[in-house]
Amino acid sequence: MTDHIQFHHHGRFQVFGGVLPDAVTAYQTYGDVSNPCIVFPTCYGAKLGLGSQLYLVGDNKALDPAKYFVVTFALFCNGEPAPYNGPYFPAISYEDNIRAQYAVLRHLGVAKVRCVVGFSMGGQQAYHWAAVFPDFVERFVAICSSARTSPHNKCFLEGPKAALKAARDFYDGHYTSPPEVGIRAFARTYCAWAYGQTWFRHHLYKMDGIYPTLDAFIREAWEGRFVANWDANDMLALLDTWQRGDISLVRDGGNLANSLKTIAAKGLIMPSKTDLYFCPEDSVNEVSLLGDAELAVIDSVWGHAAGGGANAADVAFITKKIKEFLD
Repeated sequence: MTDHIQFHHHGRFQVFGGVLPDAVTAYQTYGDVSNPCIVFPTCYGAKLGLGSQLYLVGDNKALDPAKYFVVTFALFCNGEPAPYNGPYFPAISYEDNIRAQYAVLRHLGVAKVRCVVGFSMGGQQAYHWAAVFPDFVERFVAICSSARTSPHNKCFLEGPKAALKAARDFYDGHYTSPPEVGIRAFARTYCAWAYGQTWFRHHLYKMDGIYPTLDAFIREAWEGRFVANWDANDMLALLDTWQRGDISLVRDGGNLANSLKTIAAKGLIMPSKTDLYFCPEDSVNEVSLLGDAELAVIDSVWGHAAGGGANAADVAFITKKIKEFLD
């Protein structure tokens, strides 16, 4: 098992907004390459180096390296490796990420992917895998996600984006030191969307006494995390990828219904009941159009965070459903 972060250099790599002179994909592998392959890409705010994927990867977890060859991938612009070219970094699409991940898998000797599993932006990658390489992927799991980023979702993202770009220390992306004011404004604007209203009503932000007040939670769990771990231009570049997400642009000229109907891979679609931006109604609509898909709603007050390992009960439900789906 090789669980340390590895880097695949693609050389010059064409992307949606131009060309990367030396594109690099960060990844980790778990288990024996002779086992069925599971792909588990990162979401917004996740990094391989922070262990963001480990809530589903490990002994007796949903993605057990004793049974599967698990490959976790970092999105382009997630800071692994370190960012470069600042505000001039070209726009990246999900399709760009999938083509890069495919190249890594072929380099590793993978001939077929048993399943792509993803949460949030990772789930959108799972959908794109099924659309971009339909003969390579047998199954996919989309957790708190969608095949197309909805207008409401795009609108929500405009708030934290505007807060960051308007900050006095952002300098249109040409900052020479981390724009902490802007990053903190971004995190403070973003954080309310990640959880359901009931979660706040029950004061679950106190996290069993870790945070004495709501403001302490916002400052430490959100502002502090982004300031410590993220580059501002990377944050905006990933938002751009997220807002552009739409599998129908890959091959169906914007016809989402047709794109969903033609997906051959078997799907497990797992929205959270209280998700405020990947709303469960969108998942219901998508499952009605997919040829072979199961809908499993996460009955949780944790909103979008329910799908990302935020609490043990939701992880147990997700794990059970994925294990059943893969057996």
